[in-house]
Amino acid sequence: MMISRRIWQKRPPTSSWIFLRPYTSQISVPSPSPSLFPVQTPSLIGFLSSYAASSFRSVYKISSLEMPSMVSRCCYSNHALADLPAGGIVDVPLAQTGEGIAECELLKWFVKEGDEIEEFQPLCAVQSDKATIEITSRYKGKVAQLLHAPGNIVKVGETLLKLVVGDSAVPTPSSDVLKSVKPPGSENSPDSKLNKDTVGGVLATPAVRNLAKLYGINLYDVDGTGKDGRVLKEDVLKYAVQKGAADGPSTASVSADCREQLLGEEETYPQTFAEVKWYPDDKTVPLRGFQRTMVKTMSMAAKIPHFHYVEEINCDALVKLKASFQNNNSDPNIKHTFLPSLIKSLSMAMSKYPFMNSCFNEESLEVILKGSHNIGIAMATQHGLAVPNIKNVQSLSILEITKELSRLQQLAKDNELNPADNSGGTITLSNIGAIGGKFGAPLLNLPEVAIIAMGRIEKVPRLSDDGNVHPSSIMTVNIGADHRVLDGATVAKFCNEWKQLIENPELLLLQMR
Repeated sequence: MMISRRIWQKRPPTSSWIFLRPYTSQISVPSPSPSLFPVQTPSLIGFLSSYAASSFRSVYKISSLEMPSMVSRCCYSNHALADLPAGGIVDVPLAQTGEGIAECELLKWFVKEGDEIEEFQPLCAVQSDKATIEITSRYKGKVAQLLHAPGNIVKVGETLLKLVVGDSAVPTPSSDVLKSVKPPGSENSPDSKLNKDTVGGVLATPAVRNLAKLYGINLYDVDGTGKDGRVLKEDVLKYAVQKGAADGPSTASVSADCREQLLGEEETYPQTFAEVKWYPDDKTVPLRGFQRTMVKTMSMAAKIPHFHYVEEINCDALVKLKASFQNNNSDPNIKHTFLPSLIKSLSMAMSKYPFMNSCFNEESLEVILKGSHNIGIAMATQHGLAVPNIKNVQSLSILEITKELSRLQQLAKDNELNPADNSGGTITLSNIGAIGGKFGAPLLNLPEVAIIAMGRIEKVPRLSDDGNVHPSSIMTVNIGADHRVLDGATVAKFCNEWKQLIENPELLLLQMR
């Protein structure tokens, strides 16, 4: 990112222009030619002022350039250009990837030592509590040294790698440096070292990395069978079984269930079970990514006064509508489900009850009514619970919601959600019924004031007005609300409006734009 600072000032006559750069730079810049500094490139020129003098120092003085006296002028000091050394080594730190993010897990390197790279070329992928992000280069140069291995936790501002900019030679890292950069799980191995496979990185999800740590396995020793050589859970378990078999039958790190499931072996157990003294070891599982986010958000949500409102909704008409959509679907890439219709009807109900689509400012005791309906969808992934949101649902059709929902689901599955997908939500839907269960009692996804858990749609007997019994498709919903903002009557009226739109989807046509 290019960061510029704008400076307005008036100053007395001067016979020189000053080229500025920070004190921290230790690389001398070659003597410039006057032709290199045309008037049309003010971003390279800055002017000393009383408040800037402590941060910058003059390195050039070009007496051939004259400035008129007492002229009000505006110029830009480009920090990226000022920091760029002409032939030297620069540190590439982990930048701030989002508000409140203090550290990230390094997932994979896209470069290796000695590679030539261009500006804005991806260097590595990191995962924060909220999203997976690619770190790109600000400079053009050559990779001198990688300071972290995939799986390491890197603090914001900590150096990721060193780049050679200009004509300087790439220094060879010392053996001490190489030994200090180890992938997670290799600390207990005295003979482990950073080889070329470690530098390149191993494709694996955080869940698979944690599993490898539990068994004390170095992922770089495991042959991945997934796409592009990705190491899967099955690969780790199979390697653990093979390792255990090699070490002997007393290996405690691999369970008998794993052996039988993956290798199809039936082990013979001694008849005298009293003689078998095998005790499983305790395992410490570090929480990463979305799991860390869940710890923080749920801990805060538990302090909020909740109340819950439960209702049953007849989904017979919704079932017919979804079947009609699917029967008339001509696009094989689109799969119609109940959820997009539920999302659209929810947005229309919130238009009548805007306090359901708000957030609470505890310091000023103010309620902020959100203009956009950014409806979050809780998604259970192998990386943890993700809650991306569909932006501006009030302006989208059911088909557009279907496509956006499919996009978010695929990104969540691939662990490629970006911060924009996960931020800005105004209310959350938790479709627990897709997994199982009639209803749940959800906790708020702060700073939102409402969350809705939907159970599965199931056939149950119901009495009609004439007293006959007939089957009906019933869904149970549970609305969790912040009692500091919402009261029971408001939530009940809102739920009645939403229920009416679901049970009579033709009413959606009256309000659609």
